Amino acid sequence: MAAALGEEAPDNEDYYSLLNVRREASQEELKAAYRRLCMLYHPDKHRDPELKTQAEQLFNLVHQAYEVLSDPQTRAIYDIYGRRGLEMEGWEVVERRRTPAEIREEFERLQREREERRLQQRTNPKGTISVGIDATDLFDRYDEEYEDVPGSSFPQIEINKMHISQSIEAPLTATDTAILSGSLSTQNGNGGGSINLALRRVTSPKGWGELEFGAGDLQGPLFGLKIFRNLTPRCFITTNCALQFSSHGIRPGLTTVLARNLDKNTMGYLQWRWGIQSAMNTSIVRDTKTSHFTVALQLGIPHSFMMISYQHKFQDEDQTRVKGSLKAGFFGTIVEYGAERKISRHSILGATVSVGVPQGVSLKIKLNRASQTYFFPVHLTDQLLPSAVFYATVGPLVIYFAMHRLIIKPYLRAQKEKELEKQRESTASDVQQKKQEAEAAVRLMQESVRRIIEAEEARMGLIIVNAWYGKFVNDNSRKNEKVKVIDVTVPLQCLVKDSKLILTEASKTGLPGFYDPCVGEEKSLKVLYQFRGVLHQVMSADSEALRIPKQSHRIDADG
Repeated sequence: MAAALGEEAPDNEDYYSLLNVRREASQEELKAAYRRLCMLYHPDKHRDPELKTQAEQLFNLVHQAYEVLSDPQTRAIYDIYGRRGLEMEGWEVVERRRTPAEIREEFERLQREREERRLQQRTNPKGTISVGIDATDLFDRYDEEYEDVPGSSFPQIEINKMHISQSIEAPLTATDTAILSGSLSTQNGNGGGSINLALRRVTSPKGWGELEFGAGDLQGPLFGLKIFRNLTPRCFITTNCALQFSSHGIRPGLTTVLARNLDKNTMGYLQWRWGIQSAMNTSIVRDTKTSHFTVALQLGIPHSFMMISYQHKFQDEDQTRVKGSLKAGFFGTIVEYGAERKISRHSILGATVSVGVPQGVSLKIKLNRASQTYFFPVHLTDQLLPSAVFYATVGPLVIYFAMHRLIIKPYLRAQKEKELEKQRESTASDVQQKKQEAEAAVRLMQESVRRIIEAEEARMGLIIVNAWYGKFVNDNSRKNEKVKVIDVTVPLQCLVKDSKLILTEASKTGLPGFYDPCVGEEKSLKVLYQFRGVLHQVMSADSEALRIPKQSHRIDADG
């Protein structure tokens, strides 16, 4: 569809930026911007054969942008999905008199059809590896009893249990999914495994059902049925029935969960479990952008308890979270506190200290890597020893900050450079094309810029003295980095009208005469201009709107 409008533009072409108009621009604004660029790029205005060819290419690009944005239907598609939306297979059958809402619905239908064709190629693997470590010998040793045993001066740290589980999902149709999962466990030399197959069908927009079959060497065959149903837009119910076959007979089980949205961020749950470890549980969970709060009460056999937990989410780049919880019941009391932080794009590292009576002190380390979870519970002592609590708290912090400074930070920096280099290589041809277009545009602007400058000088108006676009290095710690900027004095002067320059809130890369000199890096625009005979200077971020002249940009003559 877009290809039929003229010469095909790069995928990253921003039509609004190319015309230098707001995304909310009216038809009149679009037409005025289009006419202005047509006067600049129209091939008939250039006699030189080379300039005429360059003008024709740029004119076709501007014409393509205007045709897309001036048509309400194609503009609606472009606003929602960009140029890729215009190229979506099947658009040729869409009626052009449809509203933007109808176009969006049609696009989503076409997208669903394409997704269904890819279902056979999709899986959703998930896995967990848990390694239990007994490190009680570090804090609670039998020195007197074993002091004559060779090698007893070194504390014994043992791996006493391990659990591995893995699952994959295989979509069969748009409504049916098969889930295969398995697990292996071992503790103190004894172990076993199990395998489960579940078939899930989405029965309606309000619910789904799932059949489960399982078997293992420690327990007999398992047959289960799970049903999910939305009762109202704010309430749903989940029921899970299971039959476990063993040498002791058939053990039935039933679990029902009723949940309701109490408000936008709060959920209430009621759970009833009958069979093995029967219990009733009620909980309230409040999850906001900055916090996660849970309070729960359970009455059951053999465990009854009350639990309260709070997690604070910092709004930083590393998604840091700190958490604490208190759990008290017939089994004793446990206090937990910890933190987690993003250490790479796909990895989150967390540590939790657990202090309980009579459980003792434990340190739990967890690493989430994409869809894989690695869990390391380290049991430090069966008693409440202050030294164990201190080292469980301080030790991980010291190790983390040392690793972050010596390993993680250099690794992330190297990865970022590698990704930037890969991005530059993949976009090298597009950038080169944009550079050639920008250079051609600057040549075509020369005559217009000369007339604009003469008119502005006559009225003591706005003259762009110098303008640079790209990456500026002002930090002394980064002074060895290469400055990557391009001169955009001519393109900006060409945009001056009636002693004013207005740039919209969009990346400057798409402006006529501009291109990206440093792909993937932060860019700025620095402008030195003269207005009423006085020098002004301003620096703005790449996607920041800019209006000049302004009194605040004035350079103090005394400075």
